[in-house]
Amino acid sequence: MAGPLSVHTGGTEIPVPGDFRWPGGKKIAVIFRMAFEAWSDDHWPGISPMGNPLKPGFPDLNARGWAEYAYRRGVFRILDGFARHRVRATVMVCGILAERYPDIVKSIAGAGHEVAAHSYTMDMMSVYMSEDEERRNIRRNVELIERATGSRPVGWINPRGTPSPNTARLLAEEGFEWHGDTLNDDLPYVVRYGAKSIVAIPSSMDVNDLPLYMKHGQPPGVYVENFEGFLKYVRKHEKGASKIDPAVHAHVFGRPAGMWALERVLEIARKSKDVWIGTRAEAAAHVRKVLGRK
Repeated sequence: MAGPLSVHTGGTEIPVPGDFRWPGGKKIAVIFRMAFEAWSDDHWPGISPMGNPLKPGFPDLNARGWAEYAYRRGVFRILDGFARHRVRATVMVCGILAERYPDIVKSIAGAGHEVAAHSYTMDMMSVYMSEDEERRNIRRNVELIERATGSRPVGWINPRGTPSPNTARLLAEEGFEWHGDTLNDDLPYVVRYGAKSIVAIPSSMDVNDLPLYMKHGQPPGVYVENFEGFLKYVRKHEKGASKIDPAVHAHVFGRPAGMWALERVLEIARKSKDVWIGTRAEAAAHVRKVLGRK
C-alpha cells in the first residue's frame, strides 16, 4: 500500500523484479518525449525568454508568441528529426491542439508516434480540480484525441507532471494504461486500485530542454552532455535496468538552436546496441507482461 504522502494514496504498488530487463533483454531504455503544448486564450507560459514578468492584468503577448511557435514551426521540425533517425516517440498533446489543429495531431499518430493526453490546456491542472472536474477533463481529452487520431490515448501526463490525489485512480478507472505524473523512482511499476490498475512510469528531468535551457540558462550542449553522462554511469555502475526519457518541447528545442542537440542524442541512442528505444505505451505493456498482470 502506498504511504500517506505518496502520489498513489489508496493504491497498491507492485514493483518490477530485481532482474527486470527491457524488451530484447536490453539493460537500458531510452524513451523520447515531445511536449506539444498550448494555453487557454487568456493564459500564457509562466516561463519564457523574457525573465521580467509584466504587471498583473496585462497580456504577455511575447510569451504567447513564444508558445505559438510549437504549432507554427517546432512540431514539424522535431517530427522530421525523429523520422531522420527512425525513432518513434511519446508525444504529449494538449486537447486544445487536437481540437484546433487535428490534422497536425493526426500526422503525429500517422508517423507511428504515441499520442498521450496532456490535459486540455497547460493552465488546466488536475491539482486545482474537484474529482468531478478532473474526470470531465480526462474524458474531454480522450474524446478530442480519439476524434483527431482515430485511437484512444492510453497514457497521461499532467501539465508540470503534477497530479491531484485522485489522478492515478481516475485514470485507471477511465482505462488508461500508464501515467507519468511522478518522479519517485527509476523504473516503472504497477499501481492497483481494486480491480483496476495503471503503470506508473516515472519521468526524468536530467535531459529536458525546459529546465536546462530555459530555467537554468544552460547551453543546448548540456542536453547532450547529460545524456552521455547518464549512459557512461549506468554502463559502469548500475547492475539493474535503467531508463531515461529525453524530453523536448515543440516551442523550445523545436528551434534550430536546440534541434542539433536533440538530433545528436537521437544519433547516440540509435547507435547504442545495449539500448532499447520505444514509447511509453510499449514500456507499460512490457511491464505488465513481466509482472503477469493486466
